[in-house]
Amino acid sequence: MDTAEKIFTGIAVFWWVVLIISFTKDRSRYRNCCFLFCALFFTVAALAAIGEQLETGTIKALLLVTGAGLLLVPVFLIHNGIVMYKNEGHSLANMLSLIFGVIIGAGEIATIYILLTGTRTEMAHRFETVNIASQVISLSVIYISVSFLIFMFYSVFLMIIPRRSNFDYIIIHGAGLIDGSKVSKLLADRIDKAIDVYKKDPTPTVLIPSGGKGKDELMPEAAAMAGYLREKGIPGDRIIMEDRSATTMENLQFSKKIIDERKGGRYTALVTSNYHVYRALRYCRKIGLECTGIGSRVAMYYWPSALIREYIAVHAERKHLLTFFAGWILILLLNFAL
Repeated sequence: MDTAEKIFTGIAVFWWVVLIISFTKDRSRYRNCCFLFCALFFTVAALAAIGEQLETGTIKALLLVTGAGLLLVPVFLIHNGIVMYKNEGHSLANMLSLIFGVIIGAGEIATIYILLTGTRTEMAHRFETVNIASQVISLSVIYISVSFLIFMFYSVFLMIIPRRSNFDYIIIHGAGLIDGSKVSKLLADRIDKAIDVYKKDPTPTVLIPSGGKGKDELMPEAAAMAGYLREKGIPGDRIIMEDRSATTMENLQFSKKIIDERKGGRYTALVTSNYHVYRALRYCRKIGLECTGIGSRVAMYYWPSALIREYIAVHAERKHLLTFFAGWILILLLNFAL
């Protein structure tokens, strides 16, 4: 192992250790996203250093495949946005992958323009305004893409990491009902996942279906969920409904109140859709609910737009919004200073 391999391997091991320690303490911290990205980045760097012995043709082929994959990302997102538009309706939330696809595509075009013309060539000076705009668009898209990539990696990491199974309570996060009273496919997937966790748990577990009655619903979501649970063979004495909440935060606050009022252990699992686990865990930390997040599967075409919504929601928090814009401005200033 040469010097470069040792350095990158050592740095990669360092970041993996930091991630494990931070993750063990609190899975909901945003810093874990950055730690995971650093660990993966230097792991790849170490593998690249080790792989320098590969033939030049092989390396070029890998770079070509990687480049083609990056160019296909906006195509995939735009296609996904069209599918969402057809299958889920015409709301702004369902158009997010299409919007992101267009933005990333514009950024890639701007990046290619910069690489082909350069920033200090005679052509660039003739079109200085166009070139500056291209740099801003390119760097902005790269910054947004990397931050989203970090968020996506950690969301996936949360889904695959092993977890404990001896829970005292399982909170099931509600979702809208069909025709005001029927459990939707999205909600049924959450309940089925909770039932699976319940059946595998060696200890007596209480299920808390959580969700109040919406304006267009005939009953509380919790009541419909409880009925579904009983139909699946779950005893009624193992179900406690939380039927007052209207938001994710209220789901957790009111469920926590139920748990706090009861005796015994309080180790809790929160079951929601896989894309929603990270943000839900952040809310759990804010209200002091010790919780393990467990994600149920969603249709693959639905996942990209849903994850983009979660990304926007997390970064809309004041602290992360300020950090996000500060990082973006810093990158732009460094680019023009150099």
